[in-house]
Amino acid sequence: MATDPALVLYQRDDCHLCDLALAVLAEARAPAFESVFIDDDTSLEAGYGHRVPVLRDTRRGIELDWPFDADRLRGWLAGGSSGS
Repeated sequence: MATDPALVLYQRDDCHLCDLALAVLAEARAPAFESVFIDDDTSLEAGYGHRVPVLRDTRRGIELDWPFDADRLRGWLAGGSSGS
Protein backbone atom coordinates (compact mmCIF):
# COMPACT_ATOMS: atom_id res chain seq x y z
CA MET A 1 0.00 0.00 0.00
CA ALA A 2 1.49 3.36 -1.05
CA THR A 3 1.80 6.17 1.45
CA ASP A 4 1.34 9.85 0.76
CA PRO A 5 4.58 11.76 0.29
CA ALA A 6 5.77 13.77 3.27
CA LEU A 7 6.80 16.66 1.02
CA VAL A 8 5.03 18.17 -1.96
CA LEU A 9 6.45 20.93 -4.16
CA TYR A 10 3.69 22.92 -5.83
CA GLN A 11 4.96 24.44 -9.05
CA ARG A 12 4.13 25.47 -12.62
CA ASP A 13 5.40 24.46 -16.02
CA ASP A 14 8.05 26.82 -17.40
CA CYS A 15 8.58 28.53 -14.03
CA HIS A 16 12.03 30.02 -13.46
CA LEU A 17 11.46 30.34 -9.70
CA CYS A 18 10.36 26.71 -9.57
CA ASP A 19 13.60 25.70 -11.27
CA LEU A 20 15.53 27.68 -8.64
CA ALA A 21 13.56 25.96 -5.86
CA LEU A 22 14.42 22.55 -7.33
CA ALA A 23 18.10 23.52 -7.29
CA VAL A 24 17.84 24.56 -3.63
CA LEU A 25 16.13 21.27 -2.75
CA ALA A 26 18.99 19.41 -4.40
CA GLU A 27 21.63 21.57 -2.69
CA ALA A 28 20.02 20.98 0.71
CA ARG A 29 19.73 17.25 -0.04
CA ALA A 30 16.06 17.35 0.82
CA PRO A 31 14.28 14.02 1.16
CA ALA A 32 12.19 12.71 -1.70
CA PHE A 33 9.22 14.86 -2.59
CA GLU A 34 6.34 14.85 -5.04
CA SER A 35 6.11 17.56 -7.69
CA VAL A 36 2.58 18.81 -8.26
CA PHE A 37 1.97 21.11 -11.21
CA ILE A 38 -0.92 23.47 -10.55
CA ASP A 39 -1.45 24.67 -14.13
CA ASP A 40 -4.47 22.51 -15.00
CA ASP A 41 -6.13 22.35 -11.56
CA THR A 42 -8.44 25.26 -10.77
CA SER A 43 -8.50 24.47 -7.05
CA LEU A 44 -4.71 24.39 -6.77
CA GLU A 45 -4.45 27.44 -9.03
CA ALA A 46 -6.73 29.34 -6.67
CA GLY A 47 -4.64 28.43 -3.63
CA TYR A 48 -1.13 28.56 -5.03
CA GLY A 49 -1.34 30.60 -8.23
CA HIS A 50 0.62 33.62 -7.02
CA ARG A 51 2.71 31.76 -4.44
CA VAL A 52 4.52 29.01 -6.35
CA PRO A 53 6.89 27.49 -5.73
CA VAL A 54 5.62 26.30 -2.35
CA LEU A 55 6.95 23.31 -0.42
CA ARG A 56 4.35 21.61 1.79
CA ASP A 57 5.08 19.20 4.60
CA THR A 58 1.94 17.06 4.57
CA ARG A 59 2.68 15.42 7.90
CA ARG A 60 3.15 18.67 9.82
CA GLY A 61 0.61 20.60 7.76
CA ILE A 62 2.97 23.52 7.14
CA GLU A 63 4.27 25.25 4.04
CA LEU A 64 7.47 26.99 3.08
CA ASP A 65 6.96 29.81 0.60
CA TRP A 66 9.57 30.95 -1.88
CA PRO A 67 12.13 32.48 -1.55
CA PHE A 68 14.20 30.08 0.54
CA ASP A 69 17.83 29.05 0.48
CA ALA A 70 19.44 25.75 1.47
CA ASP A 71 20.07 26.82 5.08
CA ARG A 72 16.51 28.02 5.61
CA LEU A 73 15.18 24.85 3.99
CA ARG A 74 17.32 22.62 6.22
CA GLY A 75 16.07 24.45 9.33
CA TRP A 76 12.48 24.15 8.18
CA LEU A 77 12.89 20.43 7.49
CA ALA A 78 14.45 19.97 10.93
CA GLY A 79 11.32 21.37 12.56
CA GLY A 80 11.88 25.10 12.39
CA SER A 81 9.28 27.78 11.76
CA SER A 82 6.46 27.47 9.28
CA GLY A 83 8.20 29.72 6.78
CA SER A 84 4.96 31.11 5.32
